[in-house]
Amino acid sequence: MVQPSQHRSATTLKPVEQAREHLLQVVRNRCTSETLPLSEALGRILAEEVIAAVDVPPWDNSAMDGYAINVSELAGEPVLPVSQRITAGSSPKPLEPGSAARIFTGAPVPQGADAVVMQENCETVDSGSGAYSVRVLETPAAGANVRRRGTDIQKGSQLFPSGYRLQAADLGMLASTGVSQLTVGSLPRVAILTTGDELVAPGQSLAPGQIYNSNAVTLQALLSGLGIVPIEVRHVADTLAETQSVLRELAQSCDCIISTGGVSAGEEDHVRSALQTEGGLDIWKLALKPGKPFAFGHLQRTLFFGLPGNPVSAFVTFVLLVRPALLAWMGAARPLATSWPVRADFERPVASEREEYLRVRCRENDGQVWAGPLADQSSGVLSSIHAADGLAVVPAGKTLAIGDTLRFFAFSDIV
Repeated sequence: MVQPSQHRSATTLKPVEQAREHLLQVVRNRCTSETLPLSEALGRILAEEVIAAVDVPPWDNSAMDGYAINVSELAGEPVLPVSQRITAGSSPKPLEPGSAARIFTGAPVPQGADAVVMQENCETVDSGSGAYSVRVLETPAAGANVRRRGTDIQKGSQLFPSGYRLQAADLGMLASTGVSQLTVGSLPRVAILTTGDELVAPGQSLAPGQIYNSNAVTLQALLSGLGIVPIEVRHVADTLAETQSVLRELAQSCDCIISTGGVSAGEEDHVRSALQTEGGLDIWKLALKPGKPFAFGHLQRTLFFGLPGNPVSAFVTFVLLVRPALLAWMGAARPLATSWPVRADFERPVASEREEYLRVRCRENDGQVWAGPLADQSSGVLSSIHAADGLAVVPAGKTLAIGDTLRFFAFSDIV
């Protein structure tokens, strides 16, 4: 737990990487686990490795509709009597020597057969009395059109390691080995708190000086992408007393609070003061643009993430700091988003003291991806998130020339 004695100077701008590492260290101690049905595990993170209990497929089976044969028996006249019919889900008898078996896709290959001839490469010959033979028009190689036991998954192999986040195809893969339930990291109980007397909920009429509360909706959507449904979404007026009261109340029912606004140094920014009074402040102000007035601390056992009020700053600090922290809390072994190299389609002759995350559009030219910033980088222009492909990182203290390599985070990977 973060202690009040660990407060840092309010004048220090903390590098983003250091802040994130601190958050990850704190939340990893909060991981717990639960058991869920396989059907409810999409997006959840495995708390233990999963080992295959069976081979997939569990027996040799046919990849085609056709005829199961023993290739060595085609040395003479390539006409074989059909001795049995094998459908998917049946249990065939061993192949009679010198015969073929009619077989369908997915059906078990009978003992004694070593290939399946596609029905397009065969013709049937009426043998009378309801019996028939098959003439093989194209001799296959041994093993042709046979899916061998265990070629997909082998019994005893590791399917997924602990800390892996499950996707849709993964659930199907687990189902194919008979898994019906999984032990996964528990979801933290999250509350959203927005601040600002100017904010009203969408659907209400705007009075002079008011704007709609977009941050609450954005945060709910971002949490939904992690499988988290907030237990409460609250809005608080710009007073210190009410802010303290609501923080105390939320701390009794949730594991963490994510707030927006009230963490700057203005006279009406009460969240930071309330946090210091009711708990502890460990991080305040980052060497980050947008998102400088970010706060992190605690209220008793409840962790607190204080995001800036400007909608772009709130979005950026969530994806850079809160999202990986929540993923680590849920047990992710690799909570950080993947970045990709892009070429700068712009220049920055003057270095900034803060690491800057620019909203960019990408284009491809001669096999390389180039990123150019949107014209309006204001932290209040939420439409720029919609218009951009992702965020390109300009390191603090670095100038930039056209063609320089930058790290790029695609929105498709982080939201």
